[in-house]
Amino acid sequence: MLAEDGSLDYGSAKRKAARQLGAPDSGNLPDNQQIEEALRSYQALYQADATRAQLALLRQTAIEYMEQLADFDPHLTGSVLNGTAGPHADINLQLFTDHQKDVEFLLMRINVPYQAGELRTADNPGRIHPRFIIDDPRASIDLVVYPASELRSMKRTQADGSPRRVRLPQVRALVQT
Repeated sequence: MLAEDGSLDYGSAKRKAARQLGAPDSGNLPDNQQIEEALRSYQALYQADATRAQLALLRQTAIEYMEQLADFDPHLTGSVLNGTAGPHADINLQLFTDHQKDVEFLLMRINVPYQAGELRTADNPGRIHPRFIIDDPRASIDLVVYPASELRSMKRTQADGSPRRVRLPQVRALVQT
């Protein structure tokens, strides 16, 4: 479902698969790391060329936006970073600044169509972060703005040791490999 549709997150895909199999939505579902490994295997077997081309386009697009948003310490995260991005993937960027309103001012200056909203994180539901979705024809760009001080307290690696987020130089290195 994730490889073909791509519009679901891991949790939604697990619940949908459980319903289709007639299994109760329980703790017996695979964890996100297992889902990601299975997704990588599927893409390598059935979608290798398309995945490689899509990933290159998404990473190059991410670089363009990260350059424009450089004043806000942009970090790439999600499926474009970890290499599982499919045809419907968003580019997820985290921005870190103490001047959160300046992000929206920049979006207005560069004249890109966007929608403003909010993100409540699961680990701290009382905390609300500004969120902007840029409507780029290549992919939606999902920007979440955090105070600069939060970068130090966020987890740096996934359970498998891979990075949760990377800065522009690391994204450029991914594109060159």
